[in-house]
Amino acid sequence: MNDITITRVFDAPLAKVWKVWTEPEYFAQWFGAPLPTVASDVRPGGAWRATITTAQGEMPLSGVYREVEVHKRLVWTMDVPGAPEVVMDAAFTDRGDRTEVVYHQPGVPEEHCATAEAGANHILDSFASVLAKS
Repeated sequence: MNDITITRVFDAPLAKVWKVWTEPEYFAQWFGAPLPTVASDVRPGGAWRATITTAQGEMPLSGVYREVEVHKRLVWTMDVPGAPEVVMDAAFTDRGDRTEVVYHQPGVPEEHCATAEAGANHILDSFASVLAKS
């Protein structure tokens, strides 16, 4: 098992980065493939769910926010049908007019590391694009 850690610095203040990261209408725009439905309750123990559209059809995603420190840290899970639960976290650091985000995904099986890291980078690229437009 390996950990994936990716650090990005975004050209936006912390409050804006947090808003685009956590609010459903923004999340639907940047989290991977199109998400026709998204709901989230960003608090410890709160749930999130979405429907993702892929070439194979629609697939439900869901998870729970394990830890929420507003403007500081999120720890959440993602459940994908037929796959083990994924745990992810993101730490947010105020850098004035910029914000550093450290994304971390522990316990990734060796054979899935390259795909998981590429997927995380794709999602962070999409996040940067949505953030720049909002």
